[in-house]
Amino acid sequence: MENKNIITANENRFTATNYSEALTAFTVGWVDPDNIAKLLDFIAPPIPVGRRFEFKRSDNAQAFYSENDDVRSIGAEFKRVKYDGESVNEKTLNKGLTIRVDHDEVAGDDWQERYVQMLLQRLLRNELRRAVSALETIATEHASVDWIDADNPDADIRDMLASATNESGIRPNRLLFGESAWDKRMTCLESQNSAVAFKGASMLQSELAGKFLLDGCEVLSSRYQSASTQKSQILGDTVFAFFGQNTVSKDEPSNLKRFYTPTEEGSAFRVYCDEHAKYTDITVEHYSSIVATSKLGVRKLSINV
Repeated sequence: MENKNIITANENRFTATNYSEALTAFTVGWVDPDNIAKLLDFIAPPIPVGRRFEFKRSDNAQAFYSENDDVRSIGAEFKRVKYDGESVNEKTLNKGLTIRVDHDEVAGDDWQERYVQMLLQRLLRNELRRAVSALETIATEHASVDWIDADNPDADIRDMLASATNESGIRPNRLLFGESAWDKRMTCLESQNSAVAFKGASMLQSELAGKFLLDGCEVLSSRYQSASTQKSQILGDTVFAFFGQNTVSKDEPSNLKRFYTPTEEGSAFRVYCDEHAKYTDITVEHYSSIVATSKLGVRKLSINV
């Protein structure tokens, strides 16, 4: 049986002699089979930065100013305007996990890669929970709805999107369903005896995004071990509307960003192997911070289930 005794990483083990270039390179090409990384990037777009960085929280109102005096007189200059905002200094935080593998339990030539993959998935799940928690913190409650009988779930979502746009001036372009909320929407529509409702219930996430004029719609169904005998949904009975863009700019208007410090090889992670006579400690670390750069226009629907 594999040893899954995961312990907190100890920084004094992270020396150049223990650094594994091969396993770090493995993390670059690794594809997450559970799509946790995809959902994380959807909620909090990744931005590469140094350990310490600065970004601006822009004044939202400035993006919507409108002048009547932008006509230049002969010999004069154009009216000078500026966009400014609060400068924020941040730093990426060092996060990581270590697993001790007894050599008597090693099986196969790829055992190190398998343990690295396990640690990567666990670290990404931790980040996903942080991102959802940050989204919850900055979201404004739009309504609490039942979605039963003849209710119109999609009308509630359209109303939420309009409310968010009126506040921020930018229409949310992403919609995130908790699994329970997605199931409740389908159940409500399936129970209604109409062709429109049946069509709505069978829509794929991409089709629903197109219906609402959004760039993307995702359903978060991931679980985590919340107790020794219990797993819990990371997100259940909530629908979030927010704005996100996958760019490399620190100052674009995404509501959440995941700032990370890449390695020299371009990976978001580093891997260390501390080998001993009877066991090996494998450590995966990364530097990142999930930051709410703007709370304007973030809305949520709470579904009574």
